[in-house]
Amino acid sequence: MAERPGLSDDALAVFAFAAYHELSSGQPVRSVVRRDGVGHKASDAAVSELTGRGLVEADDGEIRFTEGGERLLRAFVSGLREGRTT
Repeated sequence: MAERPGLSDDALAVFAFAAYHELSSGQPVRSVVRRDGVGHKASDAAVSELTGRGLVEADDGEIRFTEGGERLLRAFVSGLREGRTT
């Protein structure tokens, strides 16, 4: 993957969730739901971490990737496609 920003596993899970949806749909993802209503939700600590780093903006329902967050997500997805794990 490109630069590893030293994110927690919970914060990386937000990117993994977005990457899953991008890869399965074939469409760029710019936001993900924060809580899906069936028990899955992004950790509040992860959302705070990502917001604090300027990678997302969030409200109770949605996590929106900022320009920097979108760049990191593109790098994450590219790394998966290219088989890079470090």
